[in-house]
Amino acid sequence: MFVQVDTGSFELWVNPDCTTLGDGDRRFCEAVGKYDAGASTTASDFTGSKLLRYGIGEANITYVQDSIGLPGSAVMSGVQFGVATASEDQFAGILGIGYGQGISTRYPNFVDNLAAQGVTKVRAFSLAMGSKEDQEGVLVFGGVDTAKFGGPLARLPVIPAAQSPDGVPRYWVQMNGIDLTPPSGRTRPYASSEMPVFLDSGATLTLLPKGLADSIALDFGANGVDSSGFYNVDCKLADMPGTVNFRFPGITINVPYKEIIRELRTTPPRCYLGIVPNEDFVLLGDTFLRSAYGAFVFLCNLDLMSEWNVDTNSRHQSYSIPRATSSTWLPTAIVEPASWPSTRSVCCPP
Repeated sequence: MFVQVDTGSFELWVNPDCTTLGDGDRRFCEAVGKYDAGASTTASDFTGSKLLRYGIGEANITYVQDSIGLPGSAVMSGVQFGVATASEDQFAGILGIGYGQGISTRYPNFVDNLAAQGVTKVRAFSLAMGSKEDQEGVLVFGGVDTAKFGGPLARLPVIPAAQSPDGVPRYWVQMNGIDLTPPSGRTRPYASSEMPVFLDSGATLTLLPKGLADSIALDFGANGVDSSGFYNVDCKLADMPGTVNFRFPGITINVPYKEIIRELRTTPPRCYLGIVPNEDFVLLGDTFLRSAYGAFVFLCNLDLMSEWNVDTNSRHQSYSIPRATSSTWLPTAIVEPASWPSTRSVCCPP
């Protein structure tokens, strides 16, 4: 069974209603697999229900407990998750890997269970979505994959919920600003681009305040949005050697034009900018994350970030993150390409 990985939500659920979708999404939905509690010898009785709402779509779920395993890992028992009784605009179930028990949920979520049942040594994961050309990424629970990032991992403290823009425990981090490096190579910054941002793998696009989004779009030749809310741009720009640069403390993620521009498979092809205006919410979605590597360590409320390694022939090596307490050094696989496979340490802040 396949599910969508979502850093912006907290719960696992399966069995979307495929009948409500269009032809393309329905075919995909029908191919992701279906869970049948009645056919499982380890499933418990259903234990309550809930309505889960997302930026796009929603799901009515009923909770169940059952054994769950990932390919190549131990099977966990008694894991609580949702089974959809109805859903809208959802072509697959969702694996929410945000904060779990005691913070965002009243029960141990998937990441909580991995650590509690000894599958991982600590509640942590790392995510490399990969470029559009790669068409695949890597999700490592409890560790990092050194082949997927191209330099040191910068430490970005997660902004506490009480201090975050929406007051919800999410992966909010501080962004220092955004620059543009056009094909001419003359980098220039955008005004008013320093702000907290939320890292959300469940969002296809990046949402920025309208004034900032308009300024970026204008540099791509788009003077305002179309009737669907998108900035239409010339598809030829995707082949040019420019970047949109997202600056954070200690790291800059340079997103190539070919990643920040989305193409619609129409005749002729149409393209739009992977950034849309939004005054209510600021988030960096897939159009940013495909150029980044992020490791999220729950114990430290820390996000470790580096650039995605575009060298697909790099030597693959995964490291686990050992158990630690908030007052100890937390060793991780922070690898310099020139000194592979040496490690550094990242300290959990007191």
